[in-house]
Amino acid sequence: MTWTEIAGEKLNAEQGAYLDGLFAGLRNRGFSFADAAPGPSGGAVATPPPLEDLIPEERIKRELHPLDAYPLLLQHATANQGPDRENTFRFKWNGLFYVAPKQDGYMARLRIPGGQLFSFQLRELAAIADELTSGYTQITTRANLQMRLIQPRDTIEFLRRVQGTGLHTRGAGADNVRNLTCDPTSGFAPEELIETMPLTQGLAQLILNHREFYDLPRKFNIAFYGGGPIPTVEDTNDIGFRAVRIEASKEDAPGIEPGVYFRVALGGATGHKAFARDLGVLVKPDQAVQVAGALLRVYVANGNRTDRKKARLKHLLETWTLERYLAETERLLGHTLLRAPAETVVPEPPSTSHPQVGVFPQKQRGLNWIGVAVPVGQITSRQLRRLAELSELYGNGEVRLTVWQNLILPGIGDAFVETVKKALVRIGLDWKASNVGTGIIACTGNRHCKFASADTKGHGLALMKHLESRVELDQPINIHLTGCPNSCAQHYMGDLGLLGATVKVGGESREGYHIFVGGGFGSRQAVGRQLFQGVTLQELHSTVERILRGYLRHRSAGESFQAFTVRHEIGRLQELFAEPV
Repeated sequence: MTWTEIAGEKLNAEQGAYLDGLFAGLRNRGFSFADAAPGPSGGAVATPPPLEDLIPEERIKRELHPLDAYPLLLQHATANQGPDRENTFRFKWNGLFYVAPKQDGYMARLRIPGGQLFSFQLRELAAIADELTSGYTQITTRANLQMRLIQPRDTIEFLRRVQGTGLHTRGAGADNVRNLTCDPTSGFAPEELIETMPLTQGLAQLILNHREFYDLPRKFNIAFYGGGPIPTVEDTNDIGFRAVRIEASKEDAPGIEPGVYFRVALGGATGHKAFARDLGVLVKPDQAVQVAGALLRVYVANGNRTDRKKARLKHLLETWTLERYLAETERLLGHTLLRAPAETVVPEPPSTSHPQVGVFPQKQRGLNWIGVAVPVGQITSRQLRRLAELSELYGNGEVRLTVWQNLILPGIGDAFVETVKKALVRIGLDWKASNVGTGIIACTGNRHCKFASADTKGHGLALMKHLESRVELDQPINIHLTGCPNSCAQHYMGDLGLLGATVKVGGESREGYHIFVGGGFGSRQAVGRQLFQGVTLQELHSTVERILRGYLRHRSAGESFQAFTVRHEIGRLQELFAEPV
């Protein structure tokens, strides 16, 4: 039910949302209020489906909300016992993913809003990795960290120590809002239109402190882009906020004050070949967190809970118009949002590939940020400690993760740049951008993930080594390796996308990949098209090399790989790329 008034007194949107959340929580615990008549809904909230119509995951949540399952996690830890199916699902609300049958242990995913970390946190995470996990961590495509091989007996201690650093794991998986992302250069990039880190942190606190946001129909991604040099691929998120500037001279923007606003796009899910669609509104920065909360509440109330394969926001928008979603959002907000067609904003400048690695001046005079390449996002505890030390000695004590599985050291003084560059190379990292290596992104792969069909991280490193020794590119390229159709590495938006597959050769199953080309994001937005199917691992290196050499041989002057593949039909590309190396 939706509460709109009490004793004849109208409630504002915030009061109504509070009561909705309160009574939803009580209902989840089995309480009912037969004498409480619902107020008029105005069509805002869908009637909950009967319990028997709910999918198993929804019934599990109704029987015991996963946030209330901590005592069960404590029991399992005491007995050093892995969870059954239902508790495997519930424990994801604490960021713990039981990875059997791959290993008898957990993977833990953290929550690091905006990818912002401080040196003391890096040191403790390094200690946790050595003492309770595998000794290394992985940077994810949501500017986040994953830690692996945690024994059931160590889960409570792991959570305690992570929380002791000021970080969280709560809601890091399953039907929750995943790690919030924003410009990793927020606050120091000369190009930015607005700082997005404060907004990301504010929204993170809103989610952390409202129980209603821990019972979504499915996973949910939110990203902010403030105009900095490093893309946040906000158009691949369920909600994407992109900063735009309205110029005073804009004749086609009557009644809109000049300044910086956010455009809002909804429904991105590149694993489902969908980019977010523009909602047709401008949002003032100081309203962004409130608007994000309202957009999210509409999804909580109306997302599909009877078919898990149709539960993402993308699927709701296949049955709803954007206008209806906007109307429901405005009803919760209690006011209308500023309408503005896309023509009222300055067009987004073309994005450049791999701007996340290198040395760049900050807006603060005499300071620089250094983008650090971390091959396929895998980083050791020793490297974490050294990064903490470098950030304290030569920077501002801060490290930021990117959605490109790399990281940034900000606040490096001019006099210390060369020192830091040399130190990074000594610990096995790099500050130099590579047209091939910097753009290779890989999901966890089948070493640790039961869904993956290929060892994406291992294969990505081997492919990088092969290509860098055999092909010289004069333009950057993005190569995304993902192990399964869930597309954690977003293979559809890579210049080259590799989707892990099991390939039959002479009746024998082998690791392999389907190959896609032409994906992009932002101003180059496109879904990759499948070029080759079932390429075995033994053929992968030579096949990708032929693709790149064919591109170099037949492209127009200065033409990017994506532009080249987009202007040719798949059949023609197959002919061009079949030429021997």
